[in-house]
Amino acid sequence: MALITAALKNEAVTSLKTLRDCLRFGESRLRAGQVFFGHGSDDPWDEALALLMHVLALPMNSDPRILDARLLPSETEAFVDLLMRRINDRVPVPYLTGEAWFCGLPFKVDERVLIPRSPLAELIEQSFTPWVDPEQVNAVLDLCTGSGCIAIACAYAFEHARVDGSDISEDALAVFSENIARHGAEGQVQALLSDGLASVNGPYDLIVSNPPYVDAMDMAGLPDEYRHEPELALASGDDGLDFTRRLLRDAPDHLSEQGVLIVEVGNSMEAMMAEWPEVPFFWFEFERGGHGVFMLTRQQLLEYRSAF
Repeated sequence: MALITAALKNEAVTSLKTLRDCLRFGESRLRAGQVFFGHGSDDPWDEALALLMHVLALPMNSDPRILDARLLPSETEAFVDLLMRRINDRVPVPYLTGEAWFCGLPFKVDERVLIPRSPLAELIEQSFTPWVDPEQVNAVLDLCTGSGCIAIACAYAFEHARVDGSDISEDALAVFSENIARHGAEGQVQALLSDGLASVNGPYDLIVSNPPYVDAMDMAGLPDEYRHEPELALASGDDGLDFTRRLLRDAPDHLSEQGVLIVEVGNSMEAMMAEWPEVPFFWFEFERGGHGVFMLTRQQLLEYRSAF
């Protein structure tokens, strides 16, 4: 693992002249630094580009002719400073730029919330069809909303529906509120402070959740990049199911008669299937990658409630 030293920083600021120079340097240093890619990109060039475009306040799809434009020394220094934080401190790129994209939409993010990366985006983009009838979805809850990306994306998908986003973290809800304002969704989307389902305003036709689900073993082995994210939003006991157990028990009381529950549990899906082999979880498959997202109807939740 090669860090960026003060001497290398000074050499870079003196020597790098164009965007192309900076991007080449950035990709080389990211590769040498052996950073972990798992927060919106899997490519060092893309990460270097995101950092540089952030410094220059330019869109990612800028005209390629700009690559040979010369930078001010202050711009080069700002770019190298961000690279140092990315490599030396292992800070994920969205925390450095303050922005992440989900369902093709921009969201403010910082270390108060998880960085959006859920495969639930594919389902939202399809309005959860054919598993729900979009015309019958009048109330949606995004449980453990964090930045609010799922809630706000659902508001775009179900334009006529009321959408609530709940979280136990007041810090997360502050970020969510900023994103509600950013998308002009104040009339449709509401931020709720709630421990699980304790203080929500059901019944809902759809409850969707990306809750804490990382088990103790996976928590112990997480790359350093994930240490910048709130542990409250990741860890969920020895087997990763502490929160999910509560949710499975309580969800039917907050769903409408034809309501459905859709939850991401990631690697903890194996623990779920082992603990409840008799429960007919429907596990989604994703074209763009991802796993561990299940669906149950209210009727199924009631039928198997004694098992939970």
